Amino acid sequence: MSREIGLSEESERKMLPIERGFPIERVNEIAEKEGRAKMHYRPVYTMHKWWARRLGCVFRAICLYTLLDDPENVSVREPGKNESLSDFVGDADEVKELIDGVDISDPSSLWKLYTKDVRVDDKKILDPFMGGGTSLVEASRFGVESVGYDLNPVAWFVCKKELEAGRVSPDKLEESFEKVKERVSDDIKQYYKTHCPNGDNDHDAEVMYHFWVKELDCPSCDHTVPLFRDYRIGSGRYDNKGKYNVLCPSCESIELVDDWQTESDCSECGATFDPSTGNAKRGNLNCPSCGQKYPIIDAIQEQDGFDTRLYAIEYFCSHCKEQGNPKSVHKGYMQAKNYDQEQFSSAKQEWENSDELKKYVPNHPIPLGIKTDSSKFEGNISGGHSLLRQGYSDWTDMFNSRQLLSLSKLLESIDQVENQSHKEFLLLAASGALRYNSMMVSYNTSYNKIGDIFRSNSFNPPLYPIENNVWGAEDGSGTFEAMWDLVKSGVEYANRPTERYVEDGDTHKTDPFGKPIGENSTVYCGDARKIQDSDVDVVITDPPYYDNVIYSELSDYFYVWLRTVLKKDYDHFKPEKSPREESIVANPATQKGAKEFEKEMREAFARISRVLKEDGSLVFTYHHSDSESWGELLEALCDEGFEVTATYPITADINKLVKGESVSFDIIIVARPAGQREPISWNSLRREIYRTAQKTRKRLEENRDLSRGDIGVVEMGRCFHEYSKHHGKVERAGETMTAKEVVDEIYGVIQHGSDIGEIDVFLDLLETAGASYDDLNKLCRGTNATPERMKDMRLYRMDDGFKLGTWDDEKRIAYVQGRVNGDEELTELDKAQFLRYRWEHGKSVSEYLNAWEITDSLRELCEGLADATGDDTYRNILESRLSDY
Repeated sequence: MSREIGLSEESERKMLPIERGFPIERVNEIAEKEGRAKMHYRPVYTMHKWWARRLGCVFRAICLYTLLDDPENVSVREPGKNESLSDFVGDADEVKELIDGVDISDPSSLWKLYTKDVRVDDKKILDPFMGGGTSLVEASRFGVESVGYDLNPVAWFVCKKELEAGRVSPDKLEESFEKVKERVSDDIKQYYKTHCPNGDNDHDAEVMYHFWVKELDCPSCDHTVPLFRDYRIGSGRYDNKGKYNVLCPSCESIELVDDWQTESDCSECGATFDPSTGNAKRGNLNCPSCGQKYPIIDAIQEQDGFDTRLYAIEYFCSHCKEQGNPKSVHKGYMQAKNYDQEQFSSAKQEWENSDELKKYVPNHPIPLGIKTDSSKFEGNISGGHSLLRQGYSDWTDMFNSRQLLSLSKLLESIDQVENQSHKEFLLLAASGALRYNSMMVSYNTSYNKIGDIFRSNSFNPPLYPIENNVWGAEDGSGTFEAMWDLVKSGVEYANRPTERYVEDGDTHKTDPFGKPIGENSTVYCGDARKIQDSDVDVVITDPPYYDNVIYSELSDYFYVWLRTVLKKDYDHFKPEKSPREESIVANPATQKGAKEFEKEMREAFARISRVLKEDGSLVFTYHHSDSESWGELLEALCDEGFEVTATYPITADINKLVKGESVSFDIIIVARPAGQREPISWNSLRREIYRTAQKTRKRLEENRDLSRGDIGVVEMGRCFHEYSKHHGKVERAGETMTAKEVVDEIYGVIQHGSDIGEIDVFLDLLETAGASYDDLNKLCRGTNATPERMKDMRLYRMDDGFKLGTWDDEKRIAYVQGRVNGDEELTELDKAQFLRYRWEHGKSVSEYLNAWEITDSLRELCEGLADATGDDTYRNILESRLSDY
């Protein structure tokens, strides 16, 4: 089995299960479900936002197939049975059988432990780019020592709390929350009340959301223009499904209409209007008074900002609910009235007079960056980013006065919590609530719910922002109370984690595991290139990918608020912004492009190589886009002392791979420290790659239910391994091939299939010391060549032992001469050997060189013959003339 990925016979390094096979199908069927319902599968990851967070089931499977290599260090317990040893796997011999059973054609043996409480002794894993912490959380569940690094303080804080969650009592934590609630909830909620529209203002309702609109003066006539694109409020609910709530632009009453895209009559003022046509379109304001069109950003800059106006409310009335009124009565939309305007004015005045609270808000400028004003930098990045040009200069500009008042009161109360760990979990919930509690969020009118500031991984200010209820009403989402529920669920899960799995198409859930999350784990806020750890068994990570997410800039939104409380406790929260220049990412704002990204990734791989044990492994997920990115990655890994041993796809549509199109998907890459690399000709390596690809494809097609694209990724990994063993020593036409050049060739193999024929087998036999008929048979397996056909071509004979049909074999050359004389079609090998024979005997070759087409394949074959035989005559023969003698 050690030959499966090309390890040499004498290699002593133990192959890991993940190098021999990986249960792509089983992982994908869980990943598809987990991706849609993370809070039900692994609530610990929904405690706080992080970008491009990998799924827990993927990293659990990676850990299972990477950490389990020594049965003596593995114990298996049944979930929910007082940590009793599993009846399913009773001893090391049974574990060994499961480990050894993993194979590319059937990796499922070890998968049987996916739902078991597996413990692994004497292992240390490292994640140098821990990000959202998935690798560390999943590894900690196996009981290994886990160490993580991330340069970003927000990532560090989120990971820290995830790993501490299993060591915190949920009941004690809830007591701290109740104290904060008692101190501050009523004080905040008083500003989120309105007069219930169902009655004569005789009782109040809770405000779920305040609806605001930005306004600008028309540059031509000074008419105040509200920047509505259209006048939708929200779709009809309950008894009114299929209808729409819209705003009358004349009197701002809220009307229920059958179709928001056709003209309607206002029941209050009688005006006729089209709800689909507003005053803002394609970045311009359209003045309804004079018809002037003008760029919104230009108007904002010329008028030194914009105004906002409250125009509507979504309410929830507990009183009406208790009276037995239907949902369509106790929850709905209403026009903002004078009372609501006064509520805001009162909060605004209190905020202006609350100097003590201002230390809990980020009172400093928004830094210039590619995500805040992309027009200031040369270089391309997807999306237009113009936050600073849209009237936002300080962080507080993203919030209105009532939000600043409420958030500062909340943070002040949290800061008074004595238990530091509890304080930080409460702070985590408050930070999470910032996604939905600023004037940077909008309302999804189709689904009647508030949006998320990072719905597009950018700062995209809405024209009509939504103000959430900071503490929370009885209904609504994104509030502090709702975020607290997510944190509490994460802590409860971390104390007693479970596993969901799919069986016969149905999802099942295990009993709680005995091992809580986070034991024996340590996280550092630091640079991956400066890691001080050593003797690491496994590095499991999800490194940054080019410019996929500039989270160093986006995370400042959370950082500046967390900093108000944490700067006195942690040095990395003292600067005004999180580190940028040191981040390994292509970002025009820090003058970093592809070259800088590649250089810094190489530095990180070099550090990882130094801290990893000689028999250690590096397993990471990678966002792939094209053959060039494969080549860059492979070259960087190989240059820093690694060889790639396997690749596997993660849930993605990658069928375009077989068509040679540009594709984008995620993969798992397995790499090990490289051994001694041997020189090899490209011709020899090419043949080995063809065989490897075809053998891999055949076994997968025969035994696995995988798409052609999935098979292509696994093939790619096997081919990469063949190259990795010779990196920097692959010669073609006297020049050393780069990894990028080899990857282009491998891509062709994967896309178009194997074409190994008789000539390729013949070349292999030339390179085989003491070649025999058995070698011939073995080399023909899985190719287009057959021993019978090669015999007919006189490429070998058996009349006096096994003898190859080389240029100096009389029967072979007689066969070729007969074909030349008979004007029959010649193979490239026929031509090369015929020319070599005539050269040796001093006969002219020019007439044949002039008559035959000298193709690249013939030139390449001559190179291959020279490499295989050591006969350099082949290298010059195509340029020869009789006068050269």
